[in-house]
Amino acid sequence: MRPSIRRREADISHSLQSAAISPLLKRIYAGRGVVDAAELSLTLKGLIPPERLHGAADAAVLLADAIEGEARVVIVGDFDCDGATSSALAVDLLQQMGLREVSYLVPNRFEFGYGLSPEIVALAAERVPDLIVTVDNGISSIDGVACAREMGISVLVTDHHLPGPTLPQADVIVNPNQPACSFPSKSLAGVGVMFYVLTALRAELRRRDWFRHSGIEEPNLGDALDLVALGTVADVVPLDRNNRILVAAGLARMHAGRARPGIAALFEVAGRDITQASSTDLGFIAGPRLNAAGRLDDMSLGIECLLSQSTLEARPRAEELDRLNRERRQIEQGMQAEALKRLEDADVAADAMPFALSVHDDSFHQGVVGIVASRLKEKFHRPTIVFADAGDGDLKGSGRSLPEVHLRDVLARVDALHPGMIRKFGGHAMAAGLTLDGARFDQFSAAFNEAVAEALGHHPPEPVYDSDGELAGAEVTLPQAEALRAAGPWGQKFPEPVFDGVFDVIDQRIVGERHLKLRLRVDGQMVDGIAFNIEPLDWAEPVQRVGALYRLDVNEFRGERKPQLNIVQVWPE
Repeated sequence: MRPSIRRREADISHSLQSAAISPLLKRIYAGRGVVDAAELSLTLKGLIPPERLHGAADAAVLLADAIEGEARVVIVGDFDCDGATSSALAVDLLQQMGLREVSYLVPNRFEFGYGLSPEIVALAAERVPDLIVTVDNGISSIDGVACAREMGISVLVTDHHLPGPTLPQADVIVNPNQPACSFPSKSLAGVGVMFYVLTALRAELRRRDWFRHSGIEEPNLGDALDLVALGTVADVVPLDRNNRILVAAGLARMHAGRARPGIAALFEVAGRDITQASSTDLGFIAGPRLNAAGRLDDMSLGIECLLSQSTLEARPRAEELDRLNRERRQIEQGMQAEALKRLEDADVAADAMPFALSVHDDSFHQGVVGIVASRLKEKFHRPTIVFADAGDGDLKGSGRSLPEVHLRDVLARVDALHPGMIRKFGGHAMAAGLTLDGARFDQFSAAFNEAVAEALGHHPPEPVYDSDGELAGAEVTLPQAEALRAAGPWGQKFPEPVFDGVFDVIDQRIVGERHLKLRLRVDGQMVDGIAFNIEPLDWAEPVQRVGALYRLDVNEFRGERKPQLNIVQVWPE
């Protein structure tokens, strides 16, 4: 069945019309809200200056004092890719700037959960720190920060998550989303926030003439941009211009063969050439392998991989991360099958689909619930939360949402209407986590469904796919595919171009059990296409024509580069 497709339509501004780029790219950029052609320049000089990030200058003074005073600093990170890259970035650059005693601590998600809790403060206190620095967390750690201050430990919070009504009483808070901050880019990832803090710190140390007096070579912050790019893309934050600049600079280092050994090793174990990496590869190749450590084991393995100083150090760590990622995929497949069975048993049918889905099973793995929620959200086009047992009668859930539903706001609505049901929650518009009183799961499911229904005006969401229009046969070429790849970086809120069209089918076959390989023709031009994870029975009989929603990409095989359609949706015509 033909999906619902909405072609992007936007006026091309005079500035964009005058740019020295192809008509196709003008159309694509206009469809993503680009008005001024200057927005297409992604040089580092276009970054918003650090002095505009509230608290960055104060954080720089606090850290500079710690360096000069030979303080002991503990970095408290998060157990995802953003947290791992943030932690590695902080440890690496603080050491380069002369901080002698800096270590990191990442809460084990199964023992402590997320953020700077009092329990994590107690663990950090065993290292007798003078200063705790949170990265990619801390904005909701009211009790943890208070506990640290009571122990006489200073706290610097660097975070990007949305704050609650009360901020922690830290010495300094750096978060573009805190009420006092007018930083234009609210979409910085945690690693981006830390990069800004360290940029401000280098400037502060320059003012103190620290590098000359201490005989330390001033670090080149550009060397760290591969970490910033990876964490930014993997955290799926919107790629506004500021984030695109950071990601483009990090990718440029990889393309030049200057990636740090740990990131290069992650690509190597995946059998991919990092010098050809795209932003999509960061999200689907490197990111999941790092995340696997936090999901199944201990994110320290991922951080150590990123901190590796040589290929000899990095390779075995990357191989272990690759093994964990394969294990994660197996667990995910089993959980997804069980979740689908649960929904089937609950009589969740297409013609009576609730506005939101909540799924729980005693066998579910805490570290994988977010991925399964994402898969179910994509399959059913509904905001979805998947729960696993957390012990002591509680459930831990991870949710994924649709652009029309701000997930954190919905959870706040449920919490306000049903006090005490949700133990704690936090997150973003598209993803959030929570701890729930397990005895009230059914009550939560109903309340969550009603809150989502309210957010949608009681109109069930229908999947609509955005398209950048149709490509003529003459445009389905290798140079065009390469130009589209180079025109990024693409990502959240700045999506990779997707096109739709109708093709003659020259050949079709099933490969790898569930993938449809096609040989297509349009306007006399021949091109290969592949659609992943289709239902084989639907394509058991040959068809003469198909409609497709697709990305034009480059397929590299045995040294040969050809254009290929990576098909998102396909249907017989």
